[in-house]
Amino acid sequence: MKSFLKKSGWVDILVSIIFAIIGIFMIVKTDLAIKIISYVLGGMFIIFGIVRSMDYFISKGKYDFYNYDLIYGIIAIIIGLVTIFCSGLIESMFRIMIALWIIYSGIIRLSLSLKLRTAEINMWNISLILAIIMIISGIYIIFQNGALIITIGIIMLVYSIIDLIESIIFIKYVDELME
Repeated sequence: MKSFLKKSGWVDILVSIIFAIIGIFMIVKTDLAIKIISYVLGGMFIIFGIVRSMDYFISKGKYDFYNYDLIYGIIAIIIGLVTIFCSGLIESMFRIMIALWIIYSGIIRLSLSLKLRTAEINMWNISLILAIIMIISGIYIIFQNGALIITIGIIMLVYSIIDLIESIIFIKYVDELME
């Protein structure tokens, strides 16, 4: 059992290292990362579309719910092609939608902090600072290409470092845990 747990810990270390490499890649090569993500997602949509279209022709319309397989398949293939060939546009739209959501949330929290102030609740100033940070973050994401990819890369890198440390600690003390 101990050897199994140690092997599991080493697998976790390997996965953490792979995550760290991917995170660094996303931080350093943002444009290439966006293209790769677009190609993978687009390819997945195309494969899904082909499978759904094949399901339609295999079933030959025997079942009512299969009648939509061809439509779903064609739509998925189109989405896949658009995702592959318009990756920059999709990244921009996605980035702007997320940024607008963050700004909206910040404005709502700003309003809440002012209500907390009116109600004489001491924590209103912390809420105000966090709301302002959210609004500034949203504005930054709108104007900074690749900000989301860089952020995801940083999160993956931090996660991998934390997981790596925990895995090393686990391997080091697995014998004591099994007693």
